[in-house]
Amino acid sequence: MSTTELPASHAELMDGVYRRQRHIYDLTRKYYLLGRDRLISGLDVPQGGTVLELGCGTGRNIILAARRYPEARFFGLDISAEMLETAEAAIAREGLSGRVTLKRGDATNFDAGALFGVARFDRVFVSYSLSMIPGWEKTVSEALAALAPGGSLHVVDFGQQEGLPRWFRALLRGWLKKFHVTPRETLREVLESESRRTGASFHFRTLYRGYAWLGVIGAAK
Repeated sequence: MSTTELPASHAELMDGVYRRQRHIYDLTRKYYLLGRDRLISGLDVPQGGTVLELGCGTGRNIILAARRYPEARFFGLDISAEMLETAEAAIAREGLSGRVTLKRGDATNFDAGALFGVARFDRVFVSYSLSMIPGWEKTVSEALAALAPGGSLHVVDFGQQEGLPRWFRALLRGWLKKFHVTPRETLREVLESESRRTGASFHFRTLYRGYAWLGVIGAAK
């Protein structure tokens, strides 16, 4: 899907939300986007591997992952031009532009080969983006389709706060709604269903009493 074909309403919404927030996004989100670093440490990228992040935002995760796996190549996709501007500047400051390629696109419908010149990736990850993507289930399907044989999809996002007090859940949901974020109640079921459909392995963990959920789907070799 080309930039001109992006769903205008959602792209414009995300640009509007992050036009100013992108400058302080990483400073504020580190306190409540929990589990991101655990996801990165669990990527276990093979030597010379390729990694795609869907919903790469400010580039925070790609930068950390690129430092951790210095022999890998990284690719990032995001629907927001505003966020990509911030990400590209951050990646350039870190001297990673030669190993990280960013493109604007819709995570529910993209052609990795046309965008990046790479059709399949050893690792694909999605960090706190499914809760912001309309039709997020399609993102899971697209991510799995972009996996190389033996590759893996890693997802971390808000859980249902099942082990936390109700007042905390209500407070968190109210806060997230201001930023068009909706924790996906069926996230585990969708990941598990997609793993069965594709004959892949599936591992799932609840983090911080259900504050966050972490799922990994491993493609067959």
